[in-house]
Amino acid sequence: MHPVTELARRLAAQAEAVCRHYLSNGHRAGRYWLVGDVRNAPGRSMFVRLYGSESGKGAAGKWTDAATGEHGDLLDVIRESYGLIDFKDVVDEARTFLGVTHPEPKRISLRPKSTPAPLGSPEAARRLVAMAQPISGTIVEIYLRNRGITALDGTDSLRFHPYCYYRPDMHSPTEAWPAMIASVTDRNGRQTGAHRTWLNPSGTDKAPIDTPRRAMGDLLGHAVSFGRPSDVMAAGEGIETVLSARCAMPTMAMAAALSAAHLSAFLFPTSVRRLYIVRDNDPAGDGACDTLIERANADGIEVIVLSPILGDFNEDLRVFGVEALQANLRVQLAPQDVVRFISPAA
Repeated sequence: MHPVTELARRLAAQAEAVCRHYLSNGHRAGRYWLVGDVRNAPGRSMFVRLYGSESGKGAAGKWTDAATGEHGDLLDVIRESYGLIDFKDVVDEARTFLGVTHPEPKRISLRPKSTPAPLGSPEAARRLVAMAQPISGTIVEIYLRNRGITALDGTDSLRFHPYCYYRPDMHSPTEAWPAMIASVTDRNGRQTGAHRTWLNPSGTDKAPIDTPRRAMGDLLGHAVSFGRPSDVMAAGEGIETVLSARCAMPTMAMAAALSAAHLSAFLFPTSVRRLYIVRDNDPAGDGACDTLIERANADGIEVIVLSPILGDFNEDLRVFGVEALQANLRVQLAPQDVVRFISPAA
């Protein structure tokens, strides 16, 4: 038996003791331990099976969170309740709990132990993205489709975190909500930051909090990218605005700079010769366009501004539909790009 499998089996044999230690805010109810979530929040939505078979469906130590759909075993409980990132630390903690001696002699490691990344740093952003999962089948997909965004191929820069921490301010307690996590990268594809959009658990809207969108890391000049840029690409402010334009032109590479200020500072990939600006219809959007046009022209890049009918392209998409959005964009694109990026059948 694999050492980790044996470790999970031994934890399951002491499932109630594990729960009392790591999920101390819960309580036993018959054959289950009930608690708010795997991070030991008070509540009853997560249940851990205390007794059962050693493996398979109904095994002891298996748990499910009815509110989020998360599930796992007691090693996952140890990882999440203590906020551990390195799996070696999870195994070491489990062995400490069980009083198990490490099966291998200790070796001197030249690599430093994993330490918490500074709050809001690029490293913290990279760890957050690494902990998240693809959006397919998650409430992120539900949320985007609810916003009329159905062209989701090539959106690998978006991920889902079922329980992303949110703190209103330094004096308030930490909350946790499901979130859409977006990877922010530089023009060479290196991750420099992350953007979080906290969501209602149903996926029908953003979470009911004061600031449901926040970014972290090194953002200036960088963006959330969709597709690989060639000689032509588009750039805009918000993720949903850019994804809406992408529904009409799914093969054009696009980038969301996350704000008007960051859009004006967007660093163009070296291959780009024509840049479309996906404009928001407001004074901040106008200012970002003016600055970006000046910078792009100085680099010999042709710029064409794409304007929505209403406030932004997501509003257009939801009100008028994708065919009307394509019709509006068709008359704004360079003629050669109409053939290249908008289907003749549209």
